[in-house]
Amino acid sequence: MREKLVAGNWKMHGNLSENKALLEAIIPQLADLNRASCAVCVPYPYLFQAQAVLQNSNISWGAQNLSQHEKGAYTGEVSTSMLQDFACKYVIVGHSERRALYGEDDATVAAKFVAAQKAGLTPIFCVGETLEEREGNITEQVVARQMDAVLAVAGVAALAKSVLAYEPVWAIGTGKTASPEQAQAVHAFIRGKIASASAEVAAGLVIQYGGSVKGANAAQLFSMPDIDGGLIGGASLSADEFVAICRAAQQV
Repeated sequence: MREKLVAGNWKMHGNLSENKALLEAIIPQLADLNRASCAVCVPYPYLFQAQAVLQNSNISWGAQNLSQHEKGAYTGEVSTSMLQDFACKYVIVGHSERRALYGEDDATVAAKFVAAQKAGLTPIFCVGETLEEREGNITEQVVARQMDAVLAVAGVAALAKSVLAYEPVWAIGTGKTASPEQAQAVHAFIRGKIASASAEVAAGLVIQYGGSVKGANAAQLFSMPDIDGGLIGGASLSADEFVAICRAAQQV
């Protein structure tokens, strides 16, 4: 049975005092988790704080992005070795906001995926369609294209050391959520596509759902056969909501 993983994406939120209060509130409430794993992906300046507060807990931490370059004249970028200095376990690659707002194309996302794995980090590889693409009935084509970019350079075996997150762009931060059945259909497509190359990798791959997940809908989403937890945005900034979502992952 695949373990559920809930990862909080704080995006560009937080400060030292708020972060401390949030982390210290969730640590004791999640201390007994044994059938689900939890992590927080924080802004770069707070990686040191996350490491210091979480290092003796069962909550992992990671970053929201990385450079595909190891070092050099890339002002403002952060390399894998820098993330390693803060003992990051996870790093998000290809989030829809990086694709839409900062022009990251499929090839760039694939290069970042490879760089993360080369450094021993676990990439949370994001795929998903816009509202226009869903209404055009090309969701599967879009998701397949995004996956193929990684498969072409890393191979299917690399996915065994990653997490995949399906995030319909139209459901991120909008309050709209794909129905459990809509999400499951795409998750099943993703797992089936991988299974065509490796049944073993497909069976073990954790595929998260991301898109307005809350404590109230988490259990229903996570009960779907191919949904293995969530990549949580706004709700991860509330201790009560995040704990409820992690508890839902533990119980299904």
